[in-house]
Amino acid sequence: MTLAQLFLAASIVGSPALTPAGHGGNPVTASSVTVVVSKLASTQSAVKLYFYNAPDGFLKPKQYAFYKVVRPGGQSRITLPVELTNGEWAVAITQDTNNNDKLDKNFVGIPTEPFAFSNNVRPRLAPPVFEDCKFTVDGPGKVVSIELKP
Repeated sequence: MTLAQLFLAASIVGSPALTPAGHGGNPVTASSVTVVVSKLASTQSAVKLYFYNAPDGFLKPKQYAFYKVVRPGGQSRITLPVELTNGEWAVAITQDTNNNDKLDKNFVGIPTEPFAFSNNVRPRLAPPVFEDCKFTVDGPGKVVSIELKP
């Protein structure tokens, strides 16, 4: 997977909802999680957070569980409370600094707008993998802090 493909998911619009039942119709336990994104490049531009809960779909087009768009409202960081089913999750984040509703890239496909991943994973030559970015949700009160990379 190229770095260009890494952010293809960031340009796709849609927000499938989490299903209320797990495998076999058993209820799924959800927990409150707070995602804190700091070092925003802009205090006005939209921040897009893509939530993944499956390793095989990580960073692939339309394979995120859901996404959220947050406007920082003049702040240099955002705090987003979400309900996540218990299990393993990873988050990919982009900030649309020129407000054109897409992730801009250079001629070789590398993003020219800020991005980040959970666990503050910083890819060098290849996109990160789910294993490196994942965190475990197993009860309420989890805080996931991420710094945006300019």
